[in-house]
Amino acid sequence: MAKEGDGWVMNGLEWNDPCRIRTWQELINRINETGFLPLFRNEIEGFSVEERVSPLYWWTGNAEQDPWEWREVIAGTGKVAYGKFFDRKVGFISKEWFPVFVNYRRDGYDFDARWEDGLANIRHKKIMDCFGTDEETEADRGHTGLHLKRGAGFGKDGYKNFDGIITELQMQTYLVVSEFRRKRSKKGQAYGMPVCVYSRPERLWGYDMVTGAYREEPEDSGERIFEHIKELYPGAPDKVIKKIIR
Repeated sequence: MAKEGDGWVMNGLEWNDPCRIRTWQELINRINETGFLPLFRNEIEGFSVEERVSPLYWWTGNAEQDPWEWREVIAGTGKVAYGKFFDRKVGFISKEWFPVFVNYRRDGYDFDARWEDGLANIRHKKIMDCFGTDEETEADRGHTGLHLKRGAGFGKDGYKNFDGIITELQMQTYLVVSEFRRKRSKKGQAYGMPVCVYSRPERLWGYDMVTGAYREEPEDSGERIFEHIKELYPGAPDKVIKKIIR
């Protein structure tokens, strides 16, 4: 995605290119094959959804062809993780690779342990407290940004930089986008733009799955991610890879 004049120009493949991803199901398969994939073009050529789909249908609302719509469907399936995972920008991680990212990004810390060791600030904690701690009995599958903002005390007279903190919690893998939700009228009719619903990954997939790589050193998990990208994209500069996955 590149800025040109007053608009954005999307990169991608020709409509008849046999390598083009054609459906959201094919995209899930591709994510599982590669392990992880940012949504938009970045400094590693070919390492994005954008470069593997047609540029014709972005933001058209066409559920069959629009990759922006696909991300909503995919997040709701729970088959892969979706969130701001790559240099504070959105992308997907397969369930096979997600525990590796968890161990690397969390440095082996569950959030409560991070807080107790003074490695998280009060704004992070206020947001995480909205989710409770019991994955088995938590009634709500997740919370919208507006709900979290209010519940955690952000706003005009409260804490600042909600968007930045929610992004940091995704980068640290403590939160993922589990679905998209629209407001509903008193008659039950949906209206407005869909908004992100955030959840703890432990709530979606269980603690054992999410922390499955805790047995190895976080640095080793980071090296595994680095080497995997290097294998897929051997021409990518080391410093660029480290910037995207750090």
